[in-house]
Amino acid sequence: MTATADAEAAANELMPLAEYLGSVLRRLRALPPLDLDLTQAHGNVLAGDVLAPHPYPAFDQAAIDGYAARWEDLASAGRVGAHPSSFGKVDGRPVRLNVVGDLGAASWRPVRLTPGTCFSVAAGAPLPIGADVVVPVHWTDQGMAAVEILHAPKRGSGVRRAGEEIAAGQVLASTGTYVTPAMVATFAASGIGHVMVRPSPRVVVVATGDELVDVGRPSQPGQVVDANSHALTAAAVEAGALAYRIGICDDDPEGLRGLLEDQTLRADLIITTGGTGTGPGDMLRRVLSRRDPGRGVVEFTDVALCPGATLGFGTVGGEEVPVVCLPGEPGAALIGFEVLARPVIQLLAGAEPVFRPSVKAHLLETVSSPGGLREFRPAHVAERRGGGYTVQPLAGGPYTLSGLAEANGLLVLGERVTTAAAGSTVDVLLLDRRR
Repeated sequence: MTATADAEAAANELMPLAEYLGSVLRRLRALPPLDLDLTQAHGNVLAGDVLAPHPYPAFDQAAIDGYAARWEDLASAGRVGAHPSSFGKVDGRPVRLNVVGDLGAASWRPVRLTPGTCFSVAAGAPLPIGADVVVPVHWTDQGMAAVEILHAPKRGSGVRRAGEEIAAGQVLASTGTYVTPAMVATFAASGIGHVMVRPSPRVVVVATGDELVDVGRPSQPGQVVDANSHALTAAAVEAGALAYRIGICDDDPEGLRGLLEDQTLRADLIITTGGTGTGPGDMLRRVLSRRDPGRGVVEFTDVALCPGATLGFGTVGGEEVPVVCLPGEPGAALIGFEVLARPVIQLLAGAEPVFRPSVKAHLLETVSSPGGLREFRPAHVAERRGGGYTVQPLAGGPYTLSGLAEANGLLVLGERVTTAAAGSTVDVLLLDRRR
């Protein structure tokens, strides 16, 4: 049997990624909802549909500064040329109306128009009863006691009717959507001061391994700088979590177990990195896979994933706080976060959907992929002028970390793909990168 055949046979014994993710996500539930003030709710996920209790605008109002009038009184006003300011091109005669009052945005007493009259109004002012048009100031002679209307707008121009933008009972936002600043404004304008949301998950990140040293300290042979806990904390924040970096935990069984159980008091999810293998130094797997009553257990699974085939998931402590265990290699840890930890965070937050958006893209360069594994390769995605996307593969395999630093997408190559030719159509996950 060839080396390639051996590799494919070994890959066939791994659990498919989709099956693994399904088994994990089915064990989780979104965090209990909270009733929060609008400003506190921003950035959280709605726990229910939000309905408008009142129409918006709440009353008929002027949309612009001008003169509120009855359109019938303006029907004979002069017609101007193509540009409204071309007052020298009047074909008919101006209409003269008496200005019977001024209305500002704070005016609240109802007033009524009579034939041949108008009100000077500011944008946002309540519309007089009977008015069905607001004439822009620059289409008039700007008179105070009386005004000449030089041009008649269309009926309804310059007017905002009650409920024109939002009707009472209308769904303003649906369950599972993140509260944005624009939503906050919409809720407030509709008279909503509080909404039910899921809290942002509290995520604790721990790096494990005797070989690790903190950033800024020179590493000696046999030592590795801890990049993972920093990167995963940042990734959790980007995913919408309240993330806390604990730092490095040595491979001491009791110390490791004690630290994780202590963190269950303030965590909705714990993410570890390192120690998922079966080598003599992989203490995390030995400690967490031990079935101790009341202390939780983590199952480690060999998944058909490249890079990073072994992932862990389970619970810790009496509160059964979920734990996600990612590989120690930095590129594999970040890919593992994208495919497992990020969907877990999204589910706990109540977000829908939990996965990154994906697109079909035109592949610019031929790439090879290990058979039997679903590979996630860093890539740069660009929109084409004529529509659609192109994708340029970046460094993958042992260089995934450097590739991710430049990536705004992840090229997804399925288990049956060993070669993807330039010009073919491939799947790409879009990353939230500000570039």
